Amino acid sequence: MASAYTPGLTVSGDIVVRRNRRLPIKGEVLVQPGALVEPTTVVARAMLPGALQTIKLAEKLGVEAKDVASMLKIEVGQPVTTGQVVAEGKKLFGFFKAPSVSSEFSGTIESVSDVTGNALVREPSIPVDVKAYIQGRIAEVMPEEGAVVETRCAMVQGIFGVGGERTGTIRVAVPSPDKVLEASDIQSGDAGKFLVGGAGVTLDAIQKASQAGVTGLIVGGIKDSDLTKFLGFDIGVAITGSEPIDLTIVVTEGFGFLSMAERTFKLLSSLEGKVGSINGATQIRAGVIRPELIVPIAEDAATSKIASQVFELKEGTPIRVIREPYFGRLGAVTDLPSALVTLESGTEVRVLRARLENGEEVTVPRANVEIIASD
Repeated sequence: MASAYTPGLTVSGDIVVRRNRRLPIKGEVLVQPGALVEPTTVVARAMLPGALQTIKLAEKLGVEAKDVASMLKIEVGQPVTTGQVVAEGKKLFGFFKAPSVSSEFSGTIESVSDVTGNALVREPSIPVDVKAYIQGRIAEVMPEEGAVVETRCAMVQGIFGVGGERTGTIRVAVPSPDKVLEASDIQSGDAGKFLVGGAGVTLDAIQKASQAGVTGLIVGGIKDSDLTKFLGFDIGVAITGSEPIDLTIVVTEGFGFLSMAERTFKLLSSLEGKVGSINGATQIRAGVIRPELIVPIAEDAATSKIASQVFELKEGTPIRVIREPYFGRLGAVTDLPSALVTLESGTEVRVLRARLENGEEVTVPRANVEIIASD
């Protein structure tokens, strides 16, 4: 039986997802299994050691390094604040003011060297918090590392995105999936919202959305030139999601203005007014990461179907092409030839035939498509 080796692109109104929330270094987990969490709930915390700063005591006092210890006003291990005297010399001839050295930093005196005459000040530790990101329940705790948050939700994955994790309320800003989101579609009350566009978003609209306090844009396509102008730099091949921008953009179809898939638009429209979580982080290569919108649904919802997502190629399977010359095009599998086909490069691969949404019949390598998972 044929199998798909590329990850599926999920568009589902009812699915259970888990998200690992892990600290960069060992720390303290603040939640217990089964606990209910909100996107802003801190599930784990670690303390990064503060920077180590140097005070050149011997040089500033004009004494030998070995004499510094006897002039200290603050002992090793004690706290110090900016401007506080750390060491003081002896009065000259009994009546000239003694030289002194004040700290330029706040922290703790970590050590004083009798070789260099320097004092080392460790600045305060920096707390690193990991939040739940999504509303849900703690399914698992990883001691000293973090937790796994589980939620039943509606979920839309995109093909590309920028910007980090954010929370907002969904508003459908265009009337149809083939309508481009314009600056005029953005309202004064859109601060804190995720705006759903159709075939794309203009540069003016992105800039106005940013100024209006919009936290997320979910659109069919985006021009790479507009994205570069908004970001101020070109997107490379590394993972996205850490861009210094104040809104997150999720693209569901590809680059350029591409009409959003009808069923994706309908699902997003059904979620209008609901609060969700968005993340633009994208990695196309090994360890694929997809941008996503997650909107929790009630666990006692009338529909209780939570079907497992089976990523299997067969006739009729909805797919998206992820390589040129059909990049971003949607279609359905029509045939799965068993014979290997030799490409121009000389590589032998398995292919599939598909009918694209415009009716065009194409043949592409199976590795060049991803399954679109749905309800």
